[in-house]
Amino acid sequence: QVQLEESGGGLVQAGGSLKLSCAASGRSFSSYAMGWFRQAPGKEREFVAGISWNGGITYYSDSVKGRFTISRNNAKKTVFLQMNSLKPEDTASYYCAADERPFPPFSGGMDYWGKGTLVTVSS
Repeated sequence: QVQLEESGGGLVQAGGSLKLSCAASGRSFSSYAMGWFRQAPGKEREFVAGISWNGGITYYSDSVKGRFTISRNNAKKTVFLQMNSLKPEDTASYYCAADERPFPPFSGGMDYWGKGTLVTVSS
């Protein structure tokens, strides 16, 4: 079993920054790919950023490239999402997810999901 818990969400002004964290339990965290997804009210959940099992490869949606950075600390079983230059359209619940595959498609088919943390960006 794998349990994920996000933290770090909150209210921030446009142009500001937030850093989200995802703490994981389980023995196999270091072999899992990890990702961040988000879901705005009335919209489907969408991919934000992904990172390979060893942190060597990262992926970003076009909407966040150059502004968000995903990273991981396997020793601490933690994944991070540094969000800079935030925009009102970034407002959403952000979810951490894990996949047993080393290079998954980062779709909605991830194996494990956290409960989410809310990020609200004001104008």
